[in-house]
Amino acid sequence: MEARTEERPALVPEGATQAGEAEARRERWTWAEPSVWTDRMLAALENGVRGGKWFSLIDKVYRKENLHAAFKKVKKNKGAGGVDHVTVEGFERRLDRELTKLSDELRTGTYQPQAARRAYIEKPGTKEKRPLGIPTVRDRVCEGAMRHVLEPIFEREFAENSHGFRPERSAPKGQAFLFAQSVAATQTGS
Repeated sequence: MEARTEERPALVPEGATQAGEAEARRERWTWAEPSVWTDRMLAALENGVRGGKWFSLIDKVYRKENLHAAFKKVKKNKGAGGVDHVTVEGFERRLDRELTKLSDELRTGTYQPQAARRAYIEKPGTKEKRPLGIPTVRDRVCEGAMRHVLEPIFEREFAENSHGFRPERSAPKGQAFLFAQSVAATQTGS
């Protein structure tokens, strides 16, 4: 009788995933900024990070791709200039220089937000006005870049039925969720 030798199975690379796994994950997190949230980071987000803490996220904030994506959202929302009176259009004319300076300040820890410009807007149905703080375009870009990094981390902790100020959720969607829950409860007799 001949002795049989078994071959060793092929090693699986450390970052290997099942076919379609990365695409499905990206589909669940379509709103997460892709210049920040790579497939590997999304996997860590879903599976949990070692020790339960994220470290060194500031490098994601000051990346030029993230700052540029944040500026595109600021531009889309339009809005007035802040205390420096720099408009979105004025900021865009010097975009590369502005984003480089902002990136450098965030990287070195020297970034200082400016005060918000106070404006008063009409309150619907009354003659009263309410105060409104208008940040500078530069500060709105920084806030957007920080939101790109932090929002997915906190989003996964919220309750499924929480709809206020969350990506891809709204008051009407919250009402529809509650209505569906009450219909389901009525049908099951709960």
